This record gives sequence, C-alpha cells and structure tokens, in this order.
Amino acid sequence: MNEASSPLPRRPIRRLAPETIERIAAGEVVERPASVVKELLENALDAGATTVHVRVENGGLDRIEVADDGEGIHPEELELAVERHATSKIAPEGPVEKIVSLGFRGEALAAIASVSRLRLYSRPPGYESAEGLSVVGGAVAGRFPIPRSPGTTVEVEDLFFNTPARQKFLKSPAAELVEVLRVVERSYLASPGTSFGVESDGKEVGTYPATPGLADAAARVLGPEFLRHSFVVRGEVSGGRLYGVLGRPPVAASSSRGLYVSVNGRPISSRPLDQAVRAAFVDLLPRSRFPVGVVHLEVPPEQVDANVHPTKREVRFALERELAESVRRRVREELRRPPDKRGEAFRSAGATGSSFEPAVGRPQPGTLRSEALAPRAAAAPVHQRRLDQTTARPEVGPTAAEGAGRPWRLIGCLDELYWVAESDDGFELIDQHAVSERVLFESLRANRPLARQALVEPVTLRLSGVERSALSAHEAEVARAGFEVEPFGPEDYRVRSVPAFGGRTVRAEVLAELLDELAEGGRPTVPDGAVDRAAATLACHAAIRAGDRIAPEEFARVLDELARLPGPPTTCPHGRPIALGFSRSRIDRWFLRSGP
Repeated sequence: MNEASSPLPRRPIRRLAPETIERIAAGEVVERPASVVKELLENALDAGATTVHVRVENGGLDRIEVADDGEGIHPEELELAVERHATSKIAPEGPVEKIVSLGFRGEALAAIASVSRLRLYSRPPGYESAEGLSVVGGAVAGRFPIPRSPGTTVEVEDLFFNTPARQKFLKSPAAELVEVLRVVERSYLASPGTSFGVESDGKEVGTYPATPGLADAAARVLGPEFLRHSFVVRGEVSGGRLYGVLGRPPVAASSSRGLYVSVNGRPISSRPLDQAVRAAFVDLLPRSRFPVGVVHLEVPPEQVDANVHPTKREVRFALERELAESVRRRVREELRRPPDKRGEAFRSAGATGSSFEPAVGRPQPGTLRSEALAPRAAAAPVHQRRLDQTTARPEVGPTAAEGAGRPWRLIGCLDELYWVAESDDGFELIDQHAVSERVLFESLRANRPLARQALVEPVTLRLSGVERSALSAHEAEVARAGFEVEPFGPEDYRVRSVPAFGGRTVRAEVLAELLDELAEGGRPTVPDGAVDRAAATLACHAAIRAGDRIAPEEFARVLDELARLPGPPTTCPHGRPIALGFSRSRIDRWFLRSGP
C-alpha cells in the first residue's frame, strides 16, 4: 500500500475538559470589554436599577466596574450567580419562548468570570451590609464582607489574562473605550428612564440622565439639530406597536450607526428593520446617507426569538417580513406629513403620555450639525454661472482625466458643484468636492498639516462621550486637519481655528461628524490601512463641498495643486472620478456631424 492511500490516524471522540468548555462558552459571549459592559448593564436593568455607573481603566483592558442600585443578590445565591446556566430570569423548566428579561441564559457572569479576575458584591434591600465573592479564571477564590449601599457591583480585572491569544485581537484602549460608550448609549436609548454614567481612568466621559421622554434621550445622544429636524412615529404595526423619533433628511448620517432599534427594551441589531426604515426614505436620501433616530418596538414575547445569537445582539421575529413592511409604511406616512417648524419632538406627547421638551444648552452630541453636510432632499434647479471674461480662461495645468498635459480653461460652474472647462479637444466636467478632497488627502498622507483660519469668535460645541474619546485618541490628526480645539467644561469644547482651503473655511460644527467617523476608524472605503482611512475622513470634511461658491481663481489654484501630484490622480480617495472628459469627436457624433 502506497503512502497516498494509507488511512489517516484514528482520532477518537473525547469529552472536552471543563475548563476548555468554559473558555469556549466565554468566547461566544465575551469578545471585548464592551461585551462585558453590555452583559452587566442588562443584569442591572433586569434587577430594576434606576442608576448605573460604569468605570473603566485603560479602555476596559485593565479593569471594568459596573455598579447599580437594583434589587441585589442574596448572599446564599452568590455562588450560583457565577455558575453556568443558573439564573433568576426563567423557571428551571422554562419556557424559553416567552422571555421578558434582557438576560436569561445564565451564562454572562460565568463566562466573564472564566476569562478574568472577578469580584461580585451585592446588598439586597433589608440587609445591613454587602457580601462579596471573588472568582479567578472561573474558580471561586473566596468570600468577603464589604460596605455598600443596596445594589450590586461587579469588578472585572485582567480580561483574557488566561487566554492571551484573545488579547491580540483587541483594539487600542481609546478604541475600546469608544465601543464601551456606544454600548451605554444603546442601553440608554432603549431604557431612557434609567440614569447612566461612564468614567474612564478617573474622569467622567459620559453622562446620560434619566428622562421620561424619548426625545430628550435622543437629544442627549444625537444632538439638538436632530430634534429641530425630527418627527414622531407611533402606532400599530404587524404583530405589535411602534414608537420612535426619527430625523428628517437634513440630519442624515454617513453611516447606519445613527439608527437605534430596540425590541421590548432590548437594544438589537436587525437588518430587516434597518432596511425598512431606510426604505421609507428611499427617494429622499442618496445611497451614501442613512436615517438617524430611535425606534422602539413592542411585540408579544412569543413572537420574538432572542436566543438566536449568543450575545442576544440579533433577534428573529415570527412575522419578520410583515413586520418590516408595516414599519416601512408607518415611517413613510409620518415622514410625508408637513414638518413642524421646530420639529415634532418639541411638541408631541410620547406613547406613554410623556411630554417632549427641547434639550437645553446644546449644540451637542450628534450626527450632523451643519446644513452644509446634509444631502439635498430633492433635485435642485440647475443653474450655470458664467464667469467674467477677464478671469474666465486661466491656464490651470494638465487634465487629470486624460493625463495628456493639455490645459483646462474654466468656463463656468454648474449648480455650485460641477465645473465646466474647455480643453484643446472638447470639454471636461470637474467635481469640485472630489478634486479638492484628493488634494487634501495627498497632503495629509504626506504628513503636511492643512492651512487653518483662526476664528474671531470661538465656537463652543458640546461633544458626546464617543466624540470626546475620539478627540482624545486622534488629537494629533484633528490638529493636522486644521482644527484647534480646547476643553471648555466637562462636555463643552471651544473651537478656535478651523481648516481653510480653496478660499473657504470649514464650519466649526463639522468637527462633531469628523470625530464620529474617526471613532469608527475613518472611511471604510479606503482600503490602505487606518492612517489612510483617517486621512480620507479628514480630507472629506475639510474639502470644498457641494453648494460652496468658489471663485474661479481659487478653483484654478486647486487644479494647479492637483496637476503637481504624481500621475496626477484621477479619482478621489473613495474611488469617485475627479473629472469626466468629452472629446470633440464624440460631441460631433452626438450631433450626427460626419466631418469638420
């Protein structure tokens, strides 16, 4: 028998060691510090907490603490709390089809404890002191008394200390802190009646006060500009009820992260529901923009399966297609109503009768703060602005579209976006945003700071916890992009300088969306690593935008800079063309001219 036909060595079926089982189960539930925070927040909310405080050190890599004022755990049940498949949230015999709590598997604490050094201490109402339990790598190490007001505290240190392979997949402390803040914001928007706070390395980085109105909570996370361009959606949908506050097109975002969906108080990720809301905006938003807002769904527990994902991040609905379609119709109906001057969230009562009031003292966290950043809701009238003959024909260097060294002679601008330029053999259409974005991108990638313009009056912005964390993590990049920012209180920052390019300055409010994108790692359409993605994000926000009126001399200078780049490039950092060329011969064919 030759070697190729020899049988493979026998591999007998064997039971895994208990510690291996524990670590596999932990890997399904605990992926990063934010996963720990999510599970502990769910436990706190299930315990009826009205206040939850999260403390992290080094982005949660070194230490996580979640403290609440809930009903607590009785001393005789502490050991059970860290055992797998032990829970107070369903009866031993089930059923598992009608889950009304956020956590129910009985795996979270056991999974966290198996990959960390955990301390759990709790004081139920009526007890004079708290009793604590320490667990190391899944093994109970001891008990201890400790003073504490009623409620529960869970401390997690040295996450993944016994699974070092998992540690190398974690991001930087700043990036992990951003994810922790996002988890807290999702929990807050799903449960706005609970107060949340986040502290990082001894400094308060996120404050989310309890509020009876969903719009107040939405304003805290999405900002006052959201409220001014908002509408309320409520009513019956297939198999349940819908209630939410959504933003109109002027406050659309560049990613889908601005839409927060919850079911029966559980923050979820649901592609069908996300697509349903987006479909309601189908003819009002371009493909690159996404609706923002908060959507709450209430459905009978037996109609939703929260057990399809180990972390309960995704759910499945019994009548998913019908539910999604009815959500789309309901959102579309409300979107078509004429908008209130201040936004419906300022005047409408919530589903439970709570009044919506505008947030005070903000421009603050949010998606978009600037009309200039929002897409146009409908096609605008086309205007061609002719240039004065004394300045209409500057020689501006080679064409990026053809690369043949022929000059462009600017003729006019179409709709404050597309420039028309005559070439030696036809004409070019040039996208003013794409070309300026490419020039700025190359400058940033070469580590050359952008020009900045000092503001006569500094602009004060209130930044969310995510935005403040992104600013701390990307301080050098933000400065290189032309922003000069300084703290002006716990949540407020003063913008003293803004980027200047092509004869214009960027609005200070653009800083907020820039930070939101940097928190995500920069533009995902740029494949060449984190540095280039961040440079693409900075360039996009500092570049000339659609709708900006640019003098021909200023635009000619932008084209000069493009011409000096190697190549020169023919696309913006995201792959869109800078210019499209139309030769004289092609034009002649269009007009059925067969000769000169």
